[in-house]
Amino acid sequence: MTMTISHLIRRFGPVEVLRGIDLEVRKGELIALLGPSGSGKTTLLKIIAGLDWPDAGGLAVNGQDWLARKAQERRTGFVFQHYALFPHMKVADNVAFGLTVLPRAQRPPAAKIRARVEELLHFLQIAQLADRYPGELSGGQRQRVALGRALAIDPEILLLDEPFGALDAQVRRDLRRWLREVHDATGTTTIFVTHDQEEAFELADRVVIMGAGRVEQIGHADEIYDHPATPFVARFLGLTVEIPVALRAGRAIAAGLDTSLLPRRAMADGPATLFLRPADLRPVPDPEGTFRVTDVSSTGALLRIGLEGPAGCRAEAEVPRRTATGLAPGQTVRLEAQAGQIFPGQTHIGGDAAAAAAPSADRPILKESHL
Repeated sequence: MTMTISHLIRRFGPVEVLRGIDLEVRKGELIALLGPSGSGKTTLLKIIAGLDWPDAGGLAVNGQDWLARKAQERRTGFVFQHYALFPHMKVADNVAFGLTVLPRAQRPPAAKIRARVEELLHFLQIAQLADRYPGELSGGQRQRVALGRALAIDPEILLLDEPFGALDAQVRRDLRRWLREVHDATGTTTIFVTHDQEEAFELADRVVIMGAGRVEQIGHADEIYDHPATPFVARFLGLTVEIPVALRAGRAIAAGLDTSLLPRRAMADGPATLFLRPADLRPVPDPEGTFRVTDVSSTGALLRIGLEGPAGCRAEAEVPRRTATGLAPGQTVRLEAQAGQIFPGQTHIGGDAAAAAAPSADRPILKESHL
């Protein structure tokens, strides 16, 4: 089974919620749609399920137009964040529901439905809950029941919308591992929506980063984490420190910045921005440095160091408390960048940032990095 989504567009009034989504999902994959609230993740999931319809674009499975099919003809299992179980029905009846409402010609005999339900309850480790009602279950147990109901119809595609969002942290971690085991055992093609990076990176074969209705990047977890493709992805994944640099003849120049980082692709001369995670930035006391420590706060094992540089450039570093001796507000430092990404253009800093990044007689460069 291959699902192909082609230039999918969805509008709600004047607001374009999906802006030309292109995505291919291969048989047996576990795909995460990851992004902030309002990025279009759930809308895309609903269109796949047949619960919503696009204004333009295509959706095909094995070359067949799925947009021409009604929701009940698509064989998709859908698990919602808030379970959507029937409170008046026992666990076994909830799991059986999707099979019992099939058209008579497609509905299995009652004995086969009972056997399928028993098989799933044992597989999902909830057989002991068969005669209980949803109100008697914990959140994690209810989510297992919801997944059992979705799997009962043997779906071509399993869709999960923030399946662990209503659960506490420890239960979420346990269910993540469990869901991966279920997926590996069944081989069901699965797409799940989340805003939790840890959840997406731990579970998914591939991660689709969405922002403002667009696909920003698709790839494996390590690839996306180490090499974000756009400033949006960089910020979303925690590269919240943005330092202006000037690119000149293959060199990145910045006042008070010591780095040997290379851009991943050729860039024209001009202003650029270095994106870093706070943990990848190391302030080093230096009387000739161009950054000043503005504040120091403790989070336990780490110290957060507030920094201010040329043209009002602000940054924050996170360093182990044991290695941060001697750093205090008002101190002058240079910065060592241990990892990061360079993007062309000044992303958020005022027009003087490029000039601030360049060297001058009054503001010497500690080190010019060959890029």
